[in-house]
Amino acid sequence: MQFWFARGSEIPVRQQLVTQVVLGILCNDLAPGRRLPSTRELARRFRIHPNTISAAYRQLGQEKWVEFRHGSGVYVRAVRPKKASAAAPESLIANLVLESRRAGLSLHELRQHLQHWLELRPPTHFCLIEPDEELRRIVIAELERVATIPVKGCGFAELRSVDQSSAVFAVLPSKEAAARELLGAEAELLVLEVRSAPESMAQSLPKSREWLVGVASAWPGFLDAAQTMLAAAGFDPDSLVVRDTRNPGWLKDLECTAGILCDAATARMLPKGKLTVVFPLVADASLEELKRYEEFIGIPAKLDAKQARGT
Repeated sequence: MQFWFARGSEIPVRQQLVTQVVLGILCNDLAPGRRLPSTRELARRFRIHPNTISAAYRQLGQEKWVEFRHGSGVYVRAVRPKKASAAAPESLIANLVLESRRAGLSLHELRQHLQHWLELRPPTHFCLIEPDEELRRIVIAELERVATIPVKGCGFAELRSVDQSSAVFAVLPSKEAAARELLGAEAELLVLEVRSAPESMAQSLPKSREWLVGVASAWPGFLDAAQTMLAAAGFDPDSLVVRDTRNPGWLKDLECTAGILCDAATARMLPKGKLTVVFPLVADASLEELKRYEEFIGIPAKLDAKQARGT
């Protein structure tokens, strides 16, 4: 196995050596019982201080990757340590190296591709592809509750003018085929699952013939779905005050209601103190996927209110 070291790297030389030995073992470049180069040999060949190499070998020994044989040297252990699971970073990298070899890619070519990928500019925002402007506003409001980077939106007509190198695209299932046709089959696209209304949502609103319940949204699809859900939950249709927020005076018409069922975008426009129940459209699984994507590209998770205050 050939070793190499990046002198200007932020990763210490000791850790570079440890990682290369571990990857060599996982990729079967260093077979069980194989003797590693001596401390003196590596120090002379790469002009590295012997103490650095000794420290790396000690760490490998402590982690059960190698064993020391008195008067003979350092050898790869016959049994890999238990921590060498398939999910470990070293194992994931080793699998990448093995798959690249099977595909005929040399180690030098793999390094070039990885370097290019790592130097790519990270995305600056999520972009929701949705032609219905009002539905787009609602979904963006829901995504903004968990996203750290900005969330923008566009319709199909505007999609060609969006800088694809700086955006992570998202779409609702019903628009996936059309979006992929415009973006290309290989484009990265987060498909957002739509949630079903939980039974407990309607229970959060007061149910009585003496009380009025408001339903508010700028998206007709939401108004229809909300009324259907409330009717199924036993609410009297005559007790519902349904308002399209695009019409003047909609907020004043809801002042007499005991509570309001609305979407995430409308909730931002309601006064504080009013009983408000938000009917979300995007499934929790998709919101978690969005957060995991941000973590993958190195964006820290959004702090909740308590964390932001340091409590």
